[in-house]
Amino acid sequence: MHSPHDPHVRVRGAREHNLRGVDVDIPRDVLAVFTGVSGSGKSSLAFGTIYAEAQRRYFESVAPYARRLIHQVGAPKVGEISGLPPAVSLQQRRSAPTSRSSVGTITSLSNSLRMLFSRAGNYPPGAARLDSDAFSPNTVVGACPECHGLGLVHRTTEELLVPDPSLSIRDGAIAAWPGAWQGKNLRDVLDALGHDVDRPWRELPAEEREWILFTDEQPVVTVHPVRDADRIQRPYQGTYMSARRYVMKTFSDSRSPALRARAERFLTSAPCPVCGGTRLRPEALAVTFAGRTIAELAAVPLTELAGLLDGPSSETARVLTDDLTARIAPVVELGLGYLSLDRAAPTLSAGELQRLRLATQLRSGLFGVVYVLDEPSAGLHPADTAALLTVLARLKEAGNSVFVVEHHLDVVRGADWLVEVGPGAGEHGGRVLYSGPVARLAEVAESATARYLFAAGPAPAGPPRSPAGWLRVGPVTRHNLRAVTAEFPLGVLTAVTGVSGSGKSTLIGEITGELDGVGRLVCVDQKPIGRTPRSNLATYTGLFDVVRKVFAATDRARERGYGAGRFSFNVAGGRCETCQGEGFISVELLFLPSTYAPCPDCGGARYNPETLQVPYRGRNIAEVLDLTVEHAAEFFADVPAVARSLTTLLDVGLGYLRLGQPATELSGGEAQRIKLANELQRGRRGHTLYLLDEPTTGLHPADVEVLMRQLHGLVDAGHTVVVVEHDMAVVAGADWVIDLGPGGGDRGGRIVAAGPPDEVARTGGSVTAPYLSRSLT
Repeated sequence: MHSPHDPHVRVRGAREHNLRGVDVDIPRDVLAVFTGVSGSGKSSLAFGTIYAEAQRRYFESVAPYARRLIHQVGAPKVGEISGLPPAVSLQQRRSAPTSRSSVGTITSLSNSLRMLFSRAGNYPPGAARLDSDAFSPNTVVGACPECHGLGLVHRTTEELLVPDPSLSIRDGAIAAWPGAWQGKNLRDVLDALGHDVDRPWRELPAEEREWILFTDEQPVVTVHPVRDADRIQRPYQGTYMSARRYVMKTFSDSRSPALRARAERFLTSAPCPVCGGTRLRPEALAVTFAGRTIAELAAVPLTELAGLLDGPSSETARVLTDDLTARIAPVVELGLGYLSLDRAAPTLSAGELQRLRLATQLRSGLFGVVYVLDEPSAGLHPADTAALLTVLARLKEAGNSVFVVEHHLDVVRGADWLVEVGPGAGEHGGRVLYSGPVARLAEVAESATARYLFAAGPAPAGPPRSPAGWLRVGPVTRHNLRAVTAEFPLGVLTAVTGVSGSGKSTLIGEITGELDGVGRLVCVDQKPIGRTPRSNLATYTGLFDVVRKVFAATDRARERGYGAGRFSFNVAGGRCETCQGEGFISVELLFLPSTYAPCPDCGGARYNPETLQVPYRGRNIAEVLDLTVEHAAEFFADVPAVARSLTTLLDVGLGYLRLGQPATELSGGEAQRIKLANELQRGRRGHTLYLLDEPTTGLHPADVEVLMRQLHGLVDAGHTVVVVEHDMAVVAGADWVIDLGPGGGDRGGRIVAAGPPDEVARTGGSVTAPYLSRSLT
């Protein structure tokens, strides 16, 4: 029996995911880093076991009724954990934030500012005092009624809706109309209403064109469709909808990103004429503090905002401004003082979002908890990593334990305690190789990290390649870029660097397939390859189509008349209908939270018994989906179409993933490498420009080596690769570097240096230069 004041978190028999009955003791009140190659099991230990158990224990103390309202991760597979304090998790959120989310809402600073205006603002004479909600554009009482709190109004014009006025309506003059039957229906309704659908658009009277495009009327008319002679023609009641009404309805109501994007092509956005883009009602904008409205204060950088809040008169104002200033301090300390409260969350980089959440935790003042952080250095420039280490040290000094899953070598070096999981990924990992002080890792022969942590010098770089031409981008004026023009060399590997918020993603976002010299453009980002468990590695890469055909060609499948569709778990026929091919069912437990259990009929296999009776080389379709990429490559070695996909997945270091691994279980780095593998397996046609946004995020240095080998291979094959990158080892191995900065936000947005790595490393005024220089020597 361990003491309740045990200075260690002791884990016994952890079996989550690929962990093999792991036993490990980790001291409390330290900065402990969990490391290992991608897929080794470090997140399964830190998040899936330690954090999950802390969360489970906390929920045990919550009333059952309240408990069912909270999403729970379930009890981890572990024998026992002792010495475990309450835990707070800071994971990388991969979901896209909405346009209503901002720096102010993420940090809760907006709440404090709204309270300041509500309680201590200067109101016009006779005006009623407003509640704090009235200062929020995200509430009914605060939002501008014209733009509904978005700050923008969407309009459309005849030129956008009808790009070619020489066409008739029958020939498709109204480009904004939907295709297929719905578009023909609208045309037939107009015809029935008496409009000439065969005259060129420009020859129609102006008032008729205006009505067709912009009317809010929705007349109903009997349509007698003209169809092919062999088809039945039945009259029907058709309702007319103007082009503008159709576009606006699609843009606001459609759940399909593709349909919304299409509708957006026919819209222009402009600041709302009523609120001027401030998003608020006039009553809220009439209240001031320090001579400014809440919208004006939300638009200034945080460093400046802190200064404007000084010197209030009343006691109420002083209490509220002191609180606001104290909350702003950690955000500025983390190098984000250039951000304003109204900066929309979708325009922030991953590194900025991560640090904003960290700053919020710094202010919480919690004591005696375990913070479990998921790669906090993701998306951070080496200069920002120093600030991150300071913050982690402050969390520890406040009396907390900080457990970090991390690959960044500077963070690993700064740890008090190191836990390495490995030695390989998937079934080749799942063991604790080492748990102890950082320096003694050098004695562990199996360690994949030691080789990089204690390396004598950088890997020798090959001679820089010569450009085959140049791609000119710009001038770009967007976010913090002001008329920036950049030249990217073709036929080489280019790294775009700079601190977080310097404008890197904005600049490469301007590279499009229409630019001279691009040829074919392939963007490989870290967005999920699917949002539901029905999407997986096999379905995304297309190899599942081939596997299903292989099963359909077996003797037993042919005897039974099973086609390839029979072997899909997404459609009726071959799937288990009890769980509808999900493999699990949700069990409602009244006042306890819903829990997921394997399907009682298929046991998690996802298929019905008849489908599972069809074998291919001794395995059924469910067993094949359970194979790792590595084992599947041996199993399908003589099926070229499958082997090609599997080989490229092995080449990018994903041999440990299972074919049926749900997309929802994959990290951003894994999703990006799957996309790259998917691209590599295609027969390459002509010159291609590959654009990768931080491809090494979430990768161990050993995995980075594997990935870079692939990218250099693409360049050697005559293609162009452009990467946004913070890993100086990768930048040092590039042929060309474009460094943006010198700072973030308003202090960035220009090209500080461009040239080969050794030239950029000697550039004065570049924040990147000293770190790059260290990697080159």
